[in-house]
This record gives sequence, C-alpha cells and structure tokens, in this order.
Amino acid sequence: MATSAQPHPADTHDLIRVQGARVNNLQDISVEIPKRRLTVFTGVSGSGKSSLVFGTIAAESQRMINETYSAFVQGFMPTLNRPEVDLLDGLTTAIIVDQERMGANPRSTVGTATDANAMLRILFSRLGDPHIGSAQAFSFNVASLSGAGAVEIERGGEKIRERRDFAIQGGMCARCEGRGSVSDFDLSQLYDETKSLNDSALTIPGYTMDGWYGRIFRGCGFFDPDKPIKDFTTKERDALLYKPPTKIKVDGINVTYEGLIPKIQKSMLAKDVEAMQPHIRAFVERAIVFGICPDCDGTRLNETARSSRIDGVNIAEACAMQITDLAAWIGHLDKPSAAPLLGSLGALLDSFVEIGLGYLSLDRPAGTLSGGEAQRTKMIRHLGSSLTDVTYVFDEPTIGLHPHDIARMNDLLVRLRDKGNTVLVVEHKPEAIAIADHVVDIGPRAGSEGGQIVFEGSIEGLRKSGTLTGTHLDDRVHVKDEVRSPSGVIEVRGAASHNLQGVDVDIPTGVLVVVTGVAGSGKSSLIHGSVAPLDGVVAIDQGAIKGSRRSNPATYTGLLDPIRKAFAKANGVKPALFSANSEGACPACKGAGVIYTELGFMDTVESPCEECEGKRFQAAVLEYTLGGAKADGGKDISEVLEMSVAQAEEFFRSDAAKVAAAHTILQRMADVGLGYLKVGQPLTTLSGGERQRLKLATHMGAKSGTTYILDEPTTGLHLADVEQLLGLLDRLVDSGKSVIVIEHHQAVMAHADWIIDLGPGAGHDGGRVVFEGTPAELVAGKETLTAQHLAEYVAAAST
Repeated sequence: MATSAQPHPADTHDLIRVQGARVNNLQDISVEIPKRRLTVFTGVSGSGKSSLVFGTIAAESQRMINETYSAFVQGFMPTLNRPEVDLLDGLTTAIIVDQERMGANPRSTVGTATDANAMLRILFSRLGDPHIGSAQAFSFNVASLSGAGAVEIERGGEKIRERRDFAIQGGMCARCEGRGSVSDFDLSQLYDETKSLNDSALTIPGYTMDGWYGRIFRGCGFFDPDKPIKDFTTKERDALLYKPPTKIKVDGINVTYEGLIPKIQKSMLAKDVEAMQPHIRAFVERAIVFGICPDCDGTRLNETARSSRIDGVNIAEACAMQITDLAAWIGHLDKPSAAPLLGSLGALLDSFVEIGLGYLSLDRPAGTLSGGEAQRTKMIRHLGSSLTDVTYVFDEPTIGLHPHDIARMNDLLVRLRDKGNTVLVVEHKPEAIAIADHVVDIGPRAGSEGGQIVFEGSIEGLRKSGTLTGTHLDDRVHVKDEVRSPSGVIEVRGAASHNLQGVDVDIPTGVLVVVTGVAGSGKSSLIHGSVAPLDGVVAIDQGAIKGSRRSNPATYTGLLDPIRKAFAKANGVKPALFSANSEGACPACKGAGVIYTELGFMDTVESPCEECEGKRFQAAVLEYTLGGAKADGGKDISEVLEMSVAQAEEFFRSDAAKVAAAHTILQRMADVGLGYLKVGQPLTTLSGGERQRLKLATHMGAKSGTTYILDEPTTGLHLADVEQLLGLLDRLVDSGKSVIVIEHHQAVMAHADWIIDLGPGAGHDGGRVVFEGTPAELVAGKETLTAQHLAEYVAAAST
C-alpha cells in the first residue's frame, strides 16, 4: 500500500507562535518556539525574558485552562486577564516551576509539601507495631478527639434516638498543636503594669483604647480599666491574659471577649515570622520566646504516634533522617504486603537525591527553603509524571547550585524534554544555556531599551551573533596574580549549627572572601549563624522586602524625599503634594493607580484608574514640573517615577534639574546593576537578586557597617553584568570594608582574595572546611569538587 508523503494534519502543530506581544516592555515582538524541544531565553536582567515566557505564554495558557472550569470553580481561582498580544497559537498546558518561596504556613514541611509524608503515614498505618489506627493517626495536623451524643435516625418509618460515641485518632501533639515549638510570653512587653488600661497600658501593636479593642476592654466588666494592672487581683489578671472566648454585650452589641495571650496566638502567631509586617515582627521577636515543645521534643507528634515503629524506627525519626538515609532505609525494608507503596516512596525519595536535595529532611519547615531549593522541590512532583506534551516553564533553575549540581539539573531538564514535553527556561548561566536546542535572546538592553528579539537559533549561532549575550557567552575571569593582604581575622570556633561539625575557621578581614561548596554543605549555616550576629556586620540576603504594592525603589531607598523637596522648592508648594500616599494622591484610586472591583464570588478585578490613567496623582499636581517647562525637557512627578534608574540618574545630574542627594542614591543603584529598574516599579515585582542588590545599594550609603555579607549576589545577573558586580565588590573592599560572599559563580571565586570551601558533600556528608586559601592554591590542588570545576573554568579562560 502506498504511503502518502503528506504529514497528518495533527502532526503539523509543532510550534508555539507568538505575534505582537506587548506585555510590560515587549515591543510588539513575534517569535516561533519549537515544541518538544528545550528552549532557553537569554538577555540582560530586565530585557523582557520573563514578560515573554511567564507574562505572555504561561499566563495565557493558564487563563485558557481556567476558563474550562465551571463558574463556581473559577470563583476559587485567581482571575487572569488576557495578555497584551495579537496572537498566541499552539499553546499546551503550562506548568510553572518558579522560585517563589513555599508559603509561610508554619505547619508546612518538605514532607507535607510533597507526597512523601502522605506515603509515610500510610506505610506506618499498615506496618507499624503496635497498630494505632489509620494514616491520620500519624498526622501532626489532625488532633485526637472523642465524644458522645444522641443521634436521631429513621428505622422502619419511626424516628429513634440512639446514643453514639465517636473518636478520631490524630497524631497532633496537644501541647504545641503540631507546631513543634511552644511560645513563652514576656509579659513586660505586653503592658506597662504601672499604668491602667485607660492610660494606654497595653504596648501591643494595634491594641489602642481609642479603637474597638478599647471599647471591649472598657465594657467587659472583668476588671476596672482605671486601675493600674499591678493592682489587679489574680482573677482579674487571668481574665486580662488568659480568658477563653466569652460572649459579652458592650454598648448593646454582642461581641466576643478573649484574653490577650490566646488572641495574640491566633492573630499573630498563626503566621510564619518571615511573613509578618515589620512592626508586628519586631513585637513578636521582642515579646515572645519560642522553644522546643517539651512534650513532643519538637517532632510535632503525640506519644501514641511515636510509639508505633517499623523495624525499630518511628515516623518522627524517619522524617528527621536525612533523605539519603531515609531512602536507604526504605530500600532495605522487605515487606511484600506494602511492596507497591515502598516502590513509589523509594522512587520519590530517590528523586530528591537525584535533584541534589538529598541533604534535606522531611521535617524541614518549607518556609526555610531557599528559592532554588523550593524550585527544585516543586520540580520533584513532575519528574515521575505520566503527562506528556506539557509546557514546563523554569525560572533560572540553576540558582543556588554549585557547578557540580548544575550538570545534574541539566540532565533532569533534558529528561523532561525527552518525554515529549516543551521545556522553556529563563537562564543566565553558560552551562545551562549550553544544553538548549533553541535559544531566544532578548535585548539589546534592559527596560525601554529592551523588549526586542535580537537572536533566535542555535548556541553556535548565538556565539557569532554579536549580541550582548553572544559576546559574553565565553567570558572567563582569570585567577588574580596578586591578592590583597588581610587586615585581621574573624575567629569562628566550634560552629555546630545545622550540619556544621564543630568548625574552626579564621575569616580574613579587609579582603574579598568567597565561601563556597555544594548546595547543603553548610555555607549559610556558617556565615549567617556565626558571623552575621557580630557587631558591625551587615548581612544582605535575597529575602522579600517588606512593603505593599505602593512601595517602590524610590520609597525604599529614600530617593523620593529629596525628589519631593526639589519639586516643592521649584514650584513653591508643599512636598506632601508629590506623594501618592499623601495630599497629592488621585482621589478616585487614592494614589494606587488602579481601581479594585469586587465581583461577588469571582476574584477581585484590578483595572487602571480612568481619572489619573494610572499615574496615581491629581491632575493639578501633574502641572508642576522640575527642570523647566515640559517643552524644555522638564518632567512632572509621574514621569520621574516612570524613568529607569539610569535615565533618572542622568536627569538629576543635569544642570536644569540637579539634585545631588537624589543623584547619589541613583548612582549607587546603577553601581549594583539596577540601572534598568523603573524608579516607581512596585517592590512586589522584583526578583530575589534584584531585592538583594537594592538592599546593597541602600546599605552602601550607611557608615555603620564594617563587614558586608552577600548571599549569591550574581543571582539573576547577566554575564555582561558580572564584571560590573566584581568591580563593585572591589570598590567596597578598597574603601576599607570586609566583604564575605556566599557564591557558586566561578567568576566570583576566581576574583576572590581568599576562598573557604565547605564540603565535601551535602548534609551530614558536609559541614567541614575542606579548603582555605587563595584561588590559585585551590586550583593547583584540584582536591575538592569546587577545585575541579574552578580549574576547568580557569583553563578555559587561558585558551
């Protein structure tokens, strides 16, 4: 039978086509991305990579999938607007594996965030000796309950009342309610006992006598609000502090009174400390001391759950094991009755090891994982998935990875592709770009100077393309011929936090020190645990900057203050007019720039304010300019906030609009590689690396710190910007500062004056100093994993 040369129509849809994309700074771009291939998107920070991959392709895929659900189900989902794009064709289901931290729920652990804990609970409910109940008997999120009561049932046409008993066997520790820690209150931080409640005795944020709490305290009748707290009887003090929720009537209104401590536990301690507003967090850290629960010894589980064992191991001990050890223990269990379950659990744990997270334990709180660890944990769910023809979207999956681990990550990405999936990766590291089947380079620069496709094709084509990425793809930094001499040392003795094994090390001061080692070797434990708490040390990490969507680089760095004063002076009006959070705010949107519309059970819709057109200010305020009339190049306050840092730096340097204080701050922001950021861009849109560099720019203006700690400052940096970062680190050291950098990037290692390498492995295979010395000595020795990779890097630099 003759076969037709024509392909089947269903086999012709092998491209994702994007036409006319205009999300954020994308300049009406069109691109075709091959399906079932690994495509890497490159370009400087802020060029538009994420706008294309996440804001356009992945966003539209998710929006269209959400529309297939019923209106009822959609009511529980975020409402997604269609991206600004003319045509999107050939989309498949998109699964986003990003670097967002894994929630701030204090009950969430590595085990609960994956299927590992669920499988372990079933295993213990089947094989545990003694048998204590179903899987929920081993869950620290289920409390044990029992009770009895009458129920009415219908039998033979008659209604009969019967007594029924019920019991739920849960695994939750009753004392700490499954948290593993208990809190003890410093009462002197809750109130001033020399004052009465009416004299503002309470020092808890938000507990004022002018508000609703004040009305409840005054009208509850459990104590005299005019009596100093020190004169309270035992009964009155207990009512103030510990009384359980009690229905009372105040001013004719039914309300619930509750003691201070249970109220604080519910309203403040239900959140992870990291997720709290700054003033609440400061109060909690001041007033509440957290300690390991004495009843469960921090395991979160009650005594019954801990009594059931398999081959001498209980579930708490299994969860506390390093995952590599747990995988080995599971592998040696010979229990034919649970063979399929053991096989699935073993495969899941092997995935942790394979992806470079074998050093974690299942009881590790999910909120303590770094962005890179969180991304790899999410990735585990997809490795064994039976789904094919799915689009996987990764945001810099090599963040936080040692060069040794990047090779393993590359293997996993290739495996996902080889199962018939489309893999889209936003990446800067040359080692990760090297595995691409197709490269899309976006540029040529950042912000308004980016948003264009400057190259599409192969790696070899990229090298010859002449684009910024192509030009710098093979950049290598040489090991220094001469290193600086230290001015002293920071002595660390017996460091034993987490997996550190009694580390003794002298960290030189007055030089650039790089601390390196594979992920999980103990770098952060050593530096953040032993050095960061010392006087004069400024630790700058990638943690979220606290603030709302109204916060932006201008407000965070203090840049807005001199700008507002300059506008006020130039126009003879008050500075408050030039604040979108004060008198100058648009009355319709109250300075937010957007209007929020409640749509019943659907998600709240956000739309640009029609009155101010998203500019956030009253029309009258926008009449005032700085630097002359608009015709002469003057700008209003909204135009200044729309400028990039580089544009604003040039504007405030000009004679017409010279503001020295603003220019200094902008210069520091440009120095740390943030020249492309908009001055008024919401802080909530910044990446981890951008947040860290913004903090660094702010701290550079402070005179107090003598030692700076930076945690992977190359995160999110394009190859072309790494050289600028090295120059900045040099300037910090040359100005008399000591700089300690936790880093995996070989360029930073090669540029160091001194390297401290931890290892040799991760978890309990790490926690030791395996090398101290200069980069040249490390390369010459070639004894550690870091040395081998740095030697290859340096050899490439010499060719």
